[in-house]
Amino acid sequence: MSGTLNKVMLIGHLGDEIKMHYFEGGGCIGRFPLATNETYTSKQTNERITNTEWHNIVVRNKGAEICEKYLSKGDKVYIEGRLKTRKWTDDKGNERYSTEIQCNDFTFLSTKKESANNNAQSTAPVAQNPVAAQQKPASEQPAVDDNDDLPF
Repeated sequence: MSGTLNKVMLIGHLGDEIKMHYFEGGGCIGRFPLATNETYTSKQTNERITNTEWHNIVVRNKGAEICEKYLSKGDKVYIEGRLKTRKWTDDKGNERYSTEIQCNDFTFLSTKKESANNNAQSTAPVAQNPVAAQQKPASEQPAVDDNDDLPF
């Protein structure tokens, strides 16, 4: 294979609100941190350990405006993009590097409000009615009309 590939796919939660920067030409850029978690059980201590990795996400133009409008801290999102390392000089004159995910596609998976509602619903007791679960006898079920005029 002679080609190369620079592709990143992440599912995580926003760590902060989206910071927007608008340019004179009408373009804009949005930046936000994304947290991904890895959970495993330690063989020595038998305790669950969770490691959180933080990613700097950069979204441009219309995508940035959509993210700013609909996403907020805590929301779950799928991000697809590529790695980009930037080199810059800090206030003391030192060369610094930062690696970012240049986002070119995203999908909203859940909002913080939806997650809270789902958790509340899943913890609420569910009333079970075994009588309602039983099927009605065939004589009580509505008759199906097989004489459709549909061609299929």
